[in-house]
Amino acid sequence: MTTRANTVPEDRSSRVWGRRTFLTGVGAAALFATGVPAYATDAARDAAGADEYVDVQLLSIADLHGYLQGAPGGNSVITGNGGQRYTVGGVAYLATHLERLRAGRRNSLFFTPGDAFAGWEFDAAAFADEPTVEALGRMGLDFATAGNHEFDKSPAMVQRHMEQGIPFPVAGRDTSFTDSSGRAFHGADFRYYSANLVRTSDRRTVLPPYHVEWVTAADGRRLPIGFIHLTAVGTERFPGSFQPGLATLDEIATADACAAQLKAQGVNAIVLSMHDGAVAGTDFNSGSDPSGPALDLALRVSPDIDAIVTGHWHRRFTMMLPDPLGVPRPFVEAGCYGQVVNEISLRLDPVTGAVVRELTVSTNHPNTRDVAAHPELKAVVDYWAGQAADRDRSRIGRQTGSFLRTRNTAGESTMGDLVADWALWAGRRPTDPENDANVHPNVPAQLALVAVAPRVGQTVVAGDLPLDAAADGAVTFGSAWRAVGFGDPVVSAWVTGQQLHDALEQQWTREADGTVRFAPLAVSANVRYSFDALRPVGDRVAPADVFVDGVALDPARRYRLAALSYTLLAHDGYPALEGFEEPYRHQRDFESFVAFVRESQVLGPQPRDRVTVRNAGLAAADVGTVVVPPPLLHADGTPVPRPEAAILTSGRPAPHRSGHRPPC
Repeated sequence: MTTRANTVPEDRSSRVWGRRTFLTGVGAAALFATGVPAYATDAARDAAGADEYVDVQLLSIADLHGYLQGAPGGNSVITGNGGQRYTVGGVAYLATHLERLRAGRRNSLFFTPGDAFAGWEFDAAAFADEPTVEALGRMGLDFATAGNHEFDKSPAMVQRHMEQGIPFPVAGRDTSFTDSSGRAFHGADFRYYSANLVRTSDRRTVLPPYHVEWVTAADGRRLPIGFIHLTAVGTERFPGSFQPGLATLDEIATADACAAQLKAQGVNAIVLSMHDGAVAGTDFNSGSDPSGPALDLALRVSPDIDAIVTGHWHRRFTMMLPDPLGVPRPFVEAGCYGQVVNEISLRLDPVTGAVVRELTVSTNHPNTRDVAAHPELKAVVDYWAGQAADRDRSRIGRQTGSFLRTRNTAGESTMGDLVADWALWAGRRPTDPENDANVHPNVPAQLALVAVAPRVGQTVVAGDLPLDAAADGAVTFGSAWRAVGFGDPVVSAWVTGQQLHDALEQQWTREADGTVRFAPLAVSANVRYSFDALRPVGDRVAPADVFVDGVALDPARRYRLAALSYTLLAHDGYPALEGFEEPYRHQRDFESFVAFVRESQVLGPQPRDRVTVRNAGLAAADVGTVVVPPPLLHADGTPVPRPEAAILTSGRPAPHRSGHRPPC
C-alpha cells in the first residue's frame, strides 16, 4: 500500500494502481561488476550484520531517456575505481543486475529521479515513449520523479496518457500502440511526482508533491518512508519543456516544507529524489570536488532528509555529505542512459522508523553488458526494435524533387524554405485540448522564421530530404523524422515589426578577426525581403524592403510569429525575439514535421526567391560567410545525441557558477 499527498484533485482512471511483478530466472550464472561503497561512518561497514534494524534498499537510475538498447556512442563506456573502464547500457542487462541486487532483500524500492522518457532513441521516441514505460514497468519501477523532459509534450501527456493510458490524439498513429505482450498501451504501473512544478493559474502542483512507501520489519511491523520529489528549476523555460502555463518553485523551500509535513504525519525516514544535479569527479564509484545546484541544496536542505538522489546533469558519483547539523547523508547521481544503478542501504530503527544514519551505505553499480541479458526485457527490446524498423520504412507522403540544405548567395535553400513553411503550418494549428499548459489564446501565426545555420546552438534542420526516384518519391516516416527536429516545440507569439527587423539584422555579426559571419534565417513563403551586401553589419535590412503577405513591414505593428522555442528563447543567437508576448505552445518538432508531411501528402521544392541580395556583385560587397559547425562529438569521436547537443552548444542559459552546464 502507498500513501500519497497532493494539493490538487487527482485525475485518475478507474484502473487500480499496482506494481507489475518482476519476473525472475535469468538462467545463467555471471560475474557482476560492483561499485565501491561510500560509508556514512566506519560503523556502516558492519551494517549488514545489524539485524536489530530494518534493512531498506533503495535502487535508482537517472535520465534513461528511452535508451532501451544501450547507451549511445561515447556514453557506453564509463570509468570506475582505479581507472577501470566498463561497457554499459541496455535495459535487458539492467534487469539482470537489478535482479541480482534485489536477491534476498525484504524491502527494496526501485525509482528514478526523472527524464526516464522523452525518448531520444528512435525505438522509444517514435512510439510516444510507450516502450520505455513498458520496460520500466516490467523491471518493477515503483515510482518516478518528473524531470524536465517528462514535460516535453504536456502535463496531460504525463497524467492522462503515461499514467492512465488514455490515447491522444489518434490511437495507433500517435499513441496507444500494441506492446510486446500484444495489448494496447494501458499506462504505467507507477506514478509520477513533483513538489515544485505548479500551474501559474492557481499555483497548485501539477503532480503529487510527495508520497509514502511502507516497508516491513522482521516481526511484520510496517514503517513509513517519505519521498519528496523536485523538478529542475526553470523547466518551464527550457526549450524542450517550454510550457507557458507552468512555473517551478524554489527547491530548498519546497523540500523543507514537504519534510516538515511528512514529519508532522509521523514519517521519520525521508528521502529526496530531485531532478537537478551536480558534478563530482569522473569515477562513478566515488565523488570528489562536488559543485552544482544539487550540492548547494544538499548542504542547506532540512536535516530531516536522510538521503538525496539526484539526476539531470548526467553525472555519476556517490558520496556522503554533511547535512546542516553536520550529520552525513548520501548524495548520489546515477549517470544517464542506463549506465549505472545506485544502491543506498538504509537501516531503520524498528520502533521509531528513523534512519540510523551512521549505518548508511551507498554504492554505484555499473550496468555492465558482460552478463546474460534478462530474457523478458530482451524480448521487449527486440520487439520494439522490430516495430521501429517497420515504422521507419512506412510511407507518409510523396515528394516531387529533392529538398537540400545547399544555400544560394542569399542563404536560401530548398530545405530551409520547406521547414519555414512547416513552422508556419504548425503555428496555425487548431487548439489541442491535451496541450494543457497554455494560458494565452491560440492566435494563428502570420509568418515563420527558422534558423538554418545559427551562430550558436543547433539548427532544427538535421538533414536533407533527397528524392528517391526508385520509390516514386516516397517520403518515409524515418526520413521525415531524421530530417527535422531535436525535440523542441513550435511556438506562436506576438513580436513587433521592429523585433522582426532586428532579428533579420542579427543574421550578420563581425567576428574578432574582422570577417563577417552570416547566420541565415529561413522565412515562410508569404515573406519576401532583401538585404544590401554593401551596408555595414547592423544596417543591412530596411523595413521597407521586408514584405509580409505583400505589405511592407511596419516596425510599430505587432505580428504573430511562429518559430522554434529554441529561437524565441535566444538559444541560437537572435536575441531580438526574446521579448515575445503571449506565447502558445504547439507540437514538438519531429512529430509536428511528420504530421505536416502526412497532411500535405505531396511536397514540391519551390524557387529560391524569398530573399534577394543587393549589390552582391560589387567588389566591396560582403554577403558574409556561413559557418556550419561540425557535429558535436564525444572524446571517442561518436556524435552527441542531437537533443543533448542542442543544450550543450546553446547561447542560453549561462553555465552554473561551477563552469558546468547540464546537458538536458
